[in-house]
Amino acid sequence: MTITQGHTSPAGAHGQQPPTPPPAAEAPPRAAAITLAALRIGVGFVFLWAFLDKTFGLGYATGTAKAWVQGGSPTKGFLGSVDVGPLQSMFHTWAGTWWADWLFMLAMLGIGLAVVIGIALRPAAVAGTIVLALMWFAEFPLAQHAADGTASGSTNPFVDYHVVYILALITLAATQAGRFWGLGGWWSGLPFVRDHRWAV
Repeated sequence: MTITQGHTSPAGAHGQQPPTPPPAAEAPPRAAAITLAALRIGVGFVFLWAFLDKTFGLGYATGTAKAWVQGGSPTKGFLGSVDVGPLQSMFHTWAGTWWADWLFMLAMLGIGLAVVIGIALRPAAVAGTIVLALMWFAEFPLAQHAADGTASGSTNPFVDYHVVYILALITLAATQAGRFWGLGGWWSGLPFVRDHRWAV
């Protein structure tokens, strides 16, 4: 041990300084806000695009002839073809009805706009969870085979993209992600929203 003027130096036994501990990691708030804003806009656009494609028949999931504005039904093809799961008879009854078409399309538009803009994220998360849960039951990834014996195409029986979108919506609402790159700050300051926190 090194002795200097009658005092023990802080150096180690071999004259080496003890290693300096690394600084504590801190979450970068701006980076987190940007990441959540990007996630919010991306998830919102998924819903908004579904509305646009089914309304105008943009040729991706919906052809022009089957567009809603051309008299096509946004729910008939999907719900009418459900052949797995415990709710298939209910979905067949709903398929193509005017109220199912309107509720589905209003949900796609409302959820999409709210999430992209960054307002009413809690109601959007609740509505999105209901819609996505129903779609999960319609596709029913627990089933390995469809009614005709063909493979259902499910790759994960529990956590598919519907569940991931639900978790994303809940995360966006819980973190008030609409305050960055969105109108969440303005929205939360409205008198009605201040008095009814469920509407944030």
